Amino acid sequence: MIWNKKMETLPRKQLEQIQIERLQSALNRAYKNVPFYHRIFEQQGIVPEKIGSVADLAHIPFTTKEDLRNNYPYGMFAVPLRDIVRIHASSGTTGKPIVVGYSVNDMRHWAEVVARIMAAGGVTKEDIVQIAFNYGLFTGGFGLHSGAETIGATVIPASSGNSRRQIIIMKDYRTTALVCTPSYALYLAEVMGEMEIRKEQLALRVGLFGGEPCSENMRVEIEQKLDLSATDNYGLSEIMGPGVAGECQEKDGLHLAEDHFIAEIIDPDTGQVLPYGEQGELVLTTLTKEAFPMIRYRTHDITRLNPEPCRCGRSHLRMERVRDRTDDMLIIRGVNVYPSQVESVLTEIEGTSPHYQIVVDRKGPLDELEILVEVKEGFFFDEMKRLRSFKEEIEEKMESALGVSGKIKLVEPKTLERNAGKAQRVVDRRK
Repeated sequence: MIWNKKMETLPRKQLEQIQIERLQSALNRAYKNVPFYHRIFEQQGIVPEKIGSVADLAHIPFTTKEDLRNNYPYGMFAVPLRDIVRIHASSGTTGKPIVVGYSVNDMRHWAEVVARIMAAGGVTKEDIVQIAFNYGLFTGGFGLHSGAETIGATVIPASSGNSRRQIIIMKDYRTTALVCTPSYALYLAEVMGEMEIRKEQLALRVGLFGGEPCSENMRVEIEQKLDLSATDNYGLSEIMGPGVAGECQEKDGLHLAEDHFIAEIIDPDTGQVLPYGEQGELVLTTLTKEAFPMIRYRTHDITRLNPEPCRCGRSHLRMERVRDRTDDMLIIRGVNVYPSQVESVLTEIEGTSPHYQIVVDRKGPLDELEILVEVKEGFFFDEMKRLRSFKEEIEEKMESALGVSGKIKLVEPKTLERNAGKAQRVVDRRK
C-alpha cells in the first residue's frame, strides 16, 4: 500500500520543484531565526533566495554534531519555546545530549512520513501494532506510535524490555505487526523457544525494524523464526526521528521522503558531492522542519542513493541499507554509544585511570557490552565486598550515561596495551 500516492509517486521534475520551493523557505527560516546559521550565512555570503537548485547546496557549509553540542540545549531552535510542543533528545558524544524540538506542524509532518514507511512495510488500519521501542526521550517509540495511529492501526505501546511479557502480549492480544530493533526480534524468537511458544501460535504478519544495522542474512533469519515479512527503516533524532526512509515490500532499498528531506552523498574525506550510485556519507537537509531546521547535516552513515523508480511505483530516491559509519559511534542494542562518553564517566570516579577498552560482542541475538577499566595504583581492594561495590558503582553510572547496560571488568594498572599510536579504545567483535 502507498500511503500518500499523489506525493510518493510524483514525477521527479515536479518533486524537484517542490524541493526548491521548500528549501528556500527552510534556508530563510534558519537564517532569520537560528544565530548559528545566521552567522555562517553571513560569513560565507550565502543568500537563501539565490539557492536555485539542489546542486547549489554544495556552497553551504555542513552542520555537524559538534555544532549541535556547542549550541546545547536550545541554541539551534528556530521558534520560541512557547511554540515547542515536544522535546526529544539523543545521546551526545560528551554526555551532553542533542536536544531537538517539534512544533505542531512538525508533529503533523512526522506522523505523515512515519505513516508512509509503515504503510510501505505492510501495515494497514486492520493491524494490531506492538511497539517494543523505548518510550521516552528517544524518538523511536513515540514517532512510530504516531505513524501507526495516523494509518488507523491499533497500537500496543509495549515499550522495551520484559521479553516474556512481550511474547505473552503478542500471543494473547493477537499482535500482527512488530516494531523493534532487529536484534531484539531475534532475541524474542529465542525466548519464545524457552517458553515453548511456537511461531504458529502468533498472528504476526509484518515486522518493521530499525535503530541498528540489519544484514540480509539477519532479515531472513527473523522472517523464518517469526513467520513475518521484515522491512528496514531509517531515521535519526537530529533530522526527525524515524520516518526519514523505509523499505517497501520489494525490499530493494529504503524510500526517502524527498518532499521533506534532501539527501546528498559526499566523500567523507573531501566533502565533495558524489553522483548517484557512488558510496559515501549521507548528508541530509530538512525542508519542512519548523522548530529545528538542519542544513546539510553530516550523518556519518555510509550508503549510496538510487534515483531509479521502484517496482512498487514510488518515485523518490532509494538509499541502500546503512552498515558502516565514518566516526567512532557504536550502536549497541539500538542505542548510540561514544567512547568519549565512557571516558567522561571514568574521569568522575575516584580510583579509575583514563585507560579503558570497550568490547562489544554478539553471543546469540543480542549485543553484549563489556568495559575494561584500569584502576589506579593502590585501589585494587583486597576485600571482595568493597571490590564488588566499586564495580557496581561504575556499572550504575555507565548505564545512566550511556543508556545501555554493560559489564565492567576491573583490571590492574598498566594492563591495557599502550603504544605510540592511537589507543585501541574499541574492540567490536560483531564485525
